[in-house]
Amino acid sequence: MLELADLHVHYGPIHALRGVTLRVGAGEIVGCLGSNGAGKSTALRAVSGLVRPSAGAIRLDGEPIAGLAPHQIVARGVIHAPEGRQLFPRMTVRENLLLGAHRCRDRREVARRMEHARELFPVLRERDRQLAGTLSGGEQQMLAIGRALMAGPRLLLLDEPSLGLAPRAIETIFAAVVAINRAGTAILMVEQNAAKALAVAHRAYVLQVGRVVAADTAAVLLGDDRVRAAYLAH
Repeated sequence: MLELADLHVHYGPIHALRGVTLRVGAGEIVGCLGSNGAGKSTALRAVSGLVRPSAGAIRLDGEPIAGLAPHQIVARGVIHAPEGRQLFPRMTVRENLLLGAHRCRDRREVARRMEHARELFPVLRERDRQLAGTLSGGEQQMLAIGRALMAGPRLLLLDEPSLGLAPRAIETIFAAVVAINRAGTAILMVEQNAAKALAVAHRAYVLQVGRVVAADTAAVLLGDDRVRAAYLAH
């Protein structure tokens, strides 16, 4: 489905990605792990067209997408739920969700997607008319993922979905990740909580300073002493 091949990204003089190669197959959850500054979020931003690679390739279903505008990548079914949620705080929960479906002209399909998001996150139904900016951090993250689902993703890019959340909200988020995947959506997930990510992922990549330093099944990485010492010690 998705392939990054020898991908390089620069921010001016900063070489953020240094030859990253990874893939996400149809139906997979793939984790992207690493500490702050490793290049994880940059990889997602390159896939969704928010940053332009300086070298290498990004292919979706074998077709190159590097250099396409973000809205063109969205039209191909790649939807990005960014770090920090980036909701519209003065709009209601319902309005934020409907913005996610702005490309869909089928009212029945919009209603179906809305119901799916509310089934995953029942609090969104309860908070339907509440302003997004008044939600708790966990509720805002649920809304951000729900809004992404309203776009009908084939591939969902999740950037730090558990960051700063309470344990109960984290459990809800990761249960939803599994359910979204089981419903047929492939997921590429950047996550600092390596233990949680590896518990749900099929495979994962570990990045350090813009390079892939380990890649394997989640089970193998969970048993890797280097990965355990660096990311699972807490």
